[in-house]
Amino acid sequence: MIQVQLRPETEARLTAAAQARGIEVAEYAGTVIEQAISMPLPSGRRPKTGEEITAWLDSLAQFSDKIPPMPGETFSREWIYQDHD
Repeated sequence: MIQVQLRPETEARLTAAAQARGIEVAEYAGTVIEQAISMPLPSGRRPKTGEEITAWLDSLAQFSDKIPPMPGETFSREWIYQDHD
């Protein structure tokens, strides 16, 4: 047997949801937990660490000095297709 402490507002919502379904709170809580743990994890992904995020951003910026500067005027269709006939 497992005992779980819930915040009062969470317990109230759980109780209301169980009553709306016409079942006991403990039975409903068990069903919700079983559904939650049976859901597959998103392909083994885990949150990235700060170091991993920094390394990824550094790799994106690696060749940023080769990006041409933006023109001063607004982009136009003519400017985008200036090298097409």
